[in-house]
Amino acid sequence: MPWLLFLLAVVALVIALTTTSVALLSVCLVGALVLTLMGVMQLLARRIDRRSGGDGPMLDPLELQQLRAQAEARRAAASQAGSEPG
Repeated sequence: MPWLLFLLAVVALVIALTTTSVALLSVCLVGALVLTLMGVMQLLARRIDRRSGGDGPMLDPLELQQLRAQAEARRAAASQAGSEPG
């Protein structure tokens, strides 16, 4: 998708260079600038998304609650085993 935006920016520049209308020149130059910035931002977003870990390893709240309950049960069992005379 960003390459399509860059292509459209080049088309806008070509139109700006070949037109005799000042209004069309202004619109095409602003459009080319905006399209180029949008393309660069999309490339940066893709790069950041590729380098990030993603949402895969994240736990949902229910799983997190279950893990906390298991850890609390282990702690309670360990404290009972340590406090019993042996």
